[in-house]
Amino acid sequence: RLKGSALARFILKLLGWRVEFQGLPALQGMIVVYPHTSNWDFPIGLLAKWAIGIPAHFWAKDSLFKFPLIGRWMRWVGGIAIDRSAPQGMVASVVDVYARHRRENQLLWMAVAPEGTRSLTAGWKSGFYQVAVGAQVPVALVRFDWGRRTLSFVDFVSLTGDVEVDYARMAQVFAGVKGCRPEMAGPIRPM
Repeated sequence: RLKGSALARFILKLLGWRVEFQGLPALQGMIVVYPHTSNWDFPIGLLAKWAIGIPAHFWAKDSLFKFPLIGRWMRWVGGIAIDRSAPQGMVASVVDVYARHRRENQLLWMAVAPEGTRSLTAGWKSGFYQVAVGAQVPVALVRFDWGRRTLSFVDFVSLTGDVEVDYARMAQVFAGVKGCRPEMAGPIRPM
């Protein structure tokens, strides 16, 4: 059972946002949030995390952690620094973190925006996919819909390892979702 923050729910309501969440299917998993098109996604997402009470971590580029005060705050709110220049090393280390949490029967959900940036991209970075398949964890598909001002946990999927099938399913789930800057939403396909 998760206990969320009434204050965070109140602030989201004041901002006109709603969170749709029915619970988690497992102790460990990956949260894929789409689309990520604005700096405003972060504070709204953080408020949603607190409103739900989910102690989720999120991946962020390591340059955000280089300044001591900002880095300390980023870790406090759940940030994990990712060196994007060495993806194979990152994938193996994150899979190991999931394995450790599984052995210790501990909760671990990590959130990621697979576009990797707020700018328009040609598709999604593959790190989240490799981690989810390697760690054998379910993936929560979360629609970050600025059109409806709703952050919705709409589906939980187990990736099959068949990239075409899995991406087609994710594209279907995310069809129609509108980012803050819709023109910056990258297509749902592997890069």
